[in-house]
Amino acid sequence: MAETFFAALATNPFLQMALFAGLLASLGSGIIGSYTVVRRVVFISGSIAHAVLGGIGIAIYLHYYTLNPIFSPLTGAIFSAFFFGFLIGWMHLKYKQRVDSVIAAVWSIGMAIGVILISVTPGSNAELMNFLFGNLLWASMREIYLLIILNGIIIVSSILFHKRFLAICFDETNAFLQKQPVIFLYFFLLSLICLTIVILIQVIGAILVISMLCLPAAIANIFTRSLSKMIYLAIVLSAIMAFLGTYFSYLFNWPIGATIALITTCFYFLALPLKQFMVSYSQK
Repeated sequence: MAETFFAALATNPFLQMALFAGLLASLGSGIIGSYTVVRRVVFISGSIAHAVLGGIGIAIYLHYYTLNPIFSPLTGAIFSAFFFGFLIGWMHLKYKQRVDSVIAAVWSIGMAIGVILISVTPGSNAELMNFLFGNLLWASMREIYLLIILNGIIIVSSILFHKRFLAICFDETNAFLQKQPVIFLYFFLLSLICLTIVILIQVIGAILVISMLCLPAAIANIFTRSLSKMIYLAIVLSAIMAFLGTYFSYLFNWPIGATIALITTCFYFLALPLKQFMVSYSQK
């Protein structure tokens, strides 16, 4: 079976692009996912990923009735991701509201607006399915370029701000006392999360994006407490899971995005008893 897969990989451009896009997505998601897990904003990421449906619905609706190319699903996703992401951050900092309550409100209103507008726009069901589940096999050079640009932004940002991100992720109060620009760093990190989510949605879909963004980092966090090591391990794990997802989706004719999410989740549940076994074995 492996020989058949590699033979198909050598000749099938769709399979090549899918694997290449998955590997590119692994780099950015491994870095940002690590900060997301350590900062404990996984559910904020999930809320943004689903709330952007509202922006996509508005863009599809306006494009249908105005035919203006500026109203594209990607444009709607970007604006709504930043709007809802900053709204969550602002309400949390300004009013000291419980983050889970704000997340529930944002998640609900974004999905509600998106579902209503897409349902009343003729011929938009395909857009909705692509947004929800993605279609890695149809990854184009546009998605590849977007992933390359995203990775460049994330790598440069993490090099310049890693120590400061480290400070606000582990001890925000101490960072504030050291006169670090905590609010700026918090919203800058939120911006990177929003941008990563929007681009990953193009590849794997909104429903499955959190599995690729956060679970490899969560697995890495089980085996190391160093953020730098966690980032490297998350990137490697994400790349392995992207490859395995592509392989098994070809083998069983399953959707690639869902297969990657399934494998990533299985790895996560296997990592927990493996870590416990390693600890018990080392104590003997």
